[in-house]
Amino acid sequence: MLLASGGELPITYLVKQSIVTLDMEGVLTPEIWIAVAERTEIDALRLTTRDEPDYDKLMRHRLKHLNENGITLSGIQEVIGGLEPLKGAVEFLDALRERTRVIILSDTFEQFAAPLVRQLHWPTLFCHSLVVENDRVVDYRLRMSDQKRHSVIALKSIGFKVIAAGDSYNDTTMLAEADHGFLFCAPETVVSQFPEFPAIDDYDNLLAAILKLA
Repeated sequence: MLLASGGELPITYLVKQSIVTLDMEGVLTPEIWIAVAERTEIDALRLTTRDEPDYDKLMRHRLKHLNENGITLSGIQEVIGGLEPLKGAVEFLDALRERTRVIILSDTFEQFAAPLVRQLHWPTLFCHSLVVENDRVVDYRLRMSDQKRHSVIALKSIGFKVIAAGDSYNDTTMLAEADHGFLFCAPETVVSQFPEFPAIDDYDNLLAAILKLA
């Protein structure tokens, strides 16, 4: 129960609707940075949030290697333009959106996401932004710190039951804050450190698990 504006009257939610929050990379789409690493043959760019829980440290590492190797934003966007959602992801997301609301909460960037989001039929996406000068990525700007967890808190504050799924260290605060959280196709390092979250490895079982709770 929340207080209405001004604190005069309590707000009671007569029906608590569900909403699903999903990570994007590794859950619905390939890991963009791994694709860039493979195209450029820069192994240092293979590091992702599955490997490094400190996001700022990870991004500083990425920016360093982009600039040392002269990798431009347009070059990265060319790689992304050739990517497709993971097999079964579009059908999973379409089936989920027929039954409940879905928001993608991702630590990707506005300048990266459009080609993949288009193929996913334009779900709502919350993500970050890059700072670009003369086609060079010089910095990044978070939409907000720990945006996945705070987004879940905000959704719960307006009466939603939140069901979340992700695959990496940076998803675990979102999963912990949600009413129900699942690891999806997560590496064993993450699964073993967070046994409190059920681990699921295919879309059919994830869809069934979510819809049972929605």
